[in-house]
Amino acid sequence: MVQEFKDFIAKGNVMDMAVGIIIGAAFTAIVSSLVADLINPIIGLFLGGIDFKELFIVLDGGEYATLADAEEAGAAVFAIGRFIMAIINFLIIAFVVFMLVKAVNRVKAKEEAAPEPEADPGPSELDILMEIRDSLKK
Repeated sequence: MVQEFKDFIAKGNVMDMAVGIIIGAAFTAIVSSLVADLINPIIGLFLGGIDFKELFIVLDGGEYATLADAEEAGAAVFAIGRFIMAIINFLIIAFVVFMLVKAVNRVKAKEEAAPEPEADPGPSELDILMEIRDSLKK
């Protein structure tokens, strides 16, 4: 069982997948920062200076200054700002993944379309026999 596990881990596909997951996690952190630190302030400007992350609706009718205060009090809230941030993160990541897949498909298509150079078949059996015949005549 241990040897089977070692063989499974040693396969190239598993290692490629592990690298992809690690890079994906790092990329997600970058996109989250992009949205939280760059995009949300711009959206906040268009909303009249409102901190976009703090958009929320309290369902029980209570009054809370911040989303953190409402959550700390245990109030049921719709965290609209967080939800919209998650949608923006998803759209950015999905677009980048789309572009990567498109680029990989383009490279694969070029590789498949490239004609392979014809291998020199060398002399045929008949050519060799004729050469032997000619050598024997001399």
